[in-house]
Amino acid sequence: MNSAWDRLINKRKRQGQTLQYEETEITSNEQKLSSNINENLTNIRTVLGNSGDLIIREFKMGKPFLHKIVLLYINGLADKEIQGSFIMERLMSNFNHTESDDPQQPHQLLVYIKENMLALGGIEDITNWNKLFFSLVSGQTILLIDGCDRAIGCAAQGGELRAITEPTTEPAVRGPKESFVESLITNTAMVRRRIKSPNLWVETMRLGKITQTDVAIMYVKGIVNDKLLKEVKERLNKMEVDEVVGSNTIEEWINDDTWTLWPTIFITERPDVVAGNLMEGRIAIFVDGTPVPLLLPATWIQFFQTAEDYYLRWNMVSFLRNLRVIAFLITLLGPSLFIAFISFHPELIPTPLLVSLSAQRHGIPFPVFIEALLMEFTFEFLREAGVRMPRPIGQAVSIVGALVLGQAAVQAGIVSSAMVIVVAGTAIASFTIPHVAMTDATRLLRLIMMTLAASFGLYGIGLGLIVLVAHTCSIRSFGIPYLTPFAPLIISDWKDTIIRFPKPFLSKRPRLINQMKRKRVGNTQNLGPSPREGQIKDNKSKRDSNET
Repeated sequence: MNSAWDRLINKRKRQGQTLQYEETEITSNEQKLSSNINENLTNIRTVLGNSGDLIIREFKMGKPFLHKIVLLYINGLADKEIQGSFIMERLMSNFNHTESDDPQQPHQLLVYIKENMLALGGIEDITNWNKLFFSLVSGQTILLIDGCDRAIGCAAQGGELRAITEPTTEPAVRGPKESFVESLITNTAMVRRRIKSPNLWVETMRLGKITQTDVAIMYVKGIVNDKLLKEVKERLNKMEVDEVVGSNTIEEWINDDTWTLWPTIFITERPDVVAGNLMEGRIAIFVDGTPVPLLLPATWIQFFQTAEDYYLRWNMVSFLRNLRVIAFLITLLGPSLFIAFISFHPELIPTPLLVSLSAQRHGIPFPVFIEALLMEFTFEFLREAGVRMPRPIGQAVSIVGALVLGQAAVQAGIVSSAMVIVVAGTAIASFTIPHVAMTDATRLLRLIMMTLAASFGLYGIGLGLIVLVAHTCSIRSFGIPYLTPFAPLIISDWKDTIIRFPKPFLSKRPRLINQMKRKRVGNTQNLGPSPREGQIKDNKSKRDSNET
């Protein structure tokens, strides 16, 4: 686009004119539109490179003064039904008043069209090229009038958008069956349906010097920590990038620790999860074109909680959360413990089991560490192939590949049966972790722990755990300790961590995340069944006798 403007500037210089517009940087010295409609059309075609999706509709209107009008829009970004019913049909129909009242001047016609003819909710004046091109590529319909140095931007955005469907990465048996889509307006509206409060504020901005991507910051005023909100805005304003094509770009820019393996920003595709976190004092960041908003700050235990935890009974939820933490430990330490026991500490294995494992390893040409790496990478290959291939084929490849390769490897004497069981059990345990970001981090940490186990045995595993815990304790997510409420220790916030108390007992929001309004509305004194009518009468008679 810059080269097109360079050609246009050179052309203007040859004609004795200058054009001061810069496409990539919006400055105060913006080039105004021309009153000559043909000149404006030439500029638009030049800048857009005569794009095939640019639709230009020319017509005339007015009696007896015919005014030339041009309608511009990008094909696929504008709603043609809105254009036909609320713009074109009204503009091309005859005026319903006398000829003496017809607008004679182009500026008068522009005002008349805005005030009497366009039945749209969003209409704005456009006076410079920056605004015109941004409105055009954002899906608006532009109206130009010959002899007028202003244009009208009509909010007729549309085009093909994905419908709301069930969540794919966060399914739930109970609870809502809807997930976010790529439309920013639709996503914010889905949250507003759940929090019908005027205190739910949405602030919008544009990030990316070239892409000009719409970004929305959502929070509940009066609950969110003002210092946290200020920090989030400062980090977003410091971003200097050409393109923001997804929420992952913002995530990497505003992270507290770029090099840590742990995810420090929570992502979700469920509106109910966003609503619940907003009510705890967190902030949601929506990016236009991305169905996965960001939630911050995030804590370590948050990645072991699911939306369904708040639709099931508290006792079952507590059991499932503990099961996920145990699965995390198996995923992290399973292969490394097997390597350490076989290579360095066989005396800790019961004798019958040790004899069985030794018999299985008879004839295996590789050390146990190389054997584990072969199985781990084989499983990673199968996992990646299953994800990248078409869904029906990918599932078949994963299942058949695991069965065939595992059995063939054992029969060929490359790996032992015990190693296949350990790696398969570790893979199954990893699927129990509900969030992909935590699963990916655990997969990488598992390889590090395996290397330490192969080098130093249980001492290496212990050293790795100490370093890992120390590193995790040092991490912050927008100033909030990553391991809160375990480090620092906040007993009052344990009611919704690895266990979940009944909802009437969750009367306080997390202390470090929310410092504005910690108390939730609730009274646990009224829990339990109402007293029977007979008991009420007996209590009343006892009171009366005591009073007498």
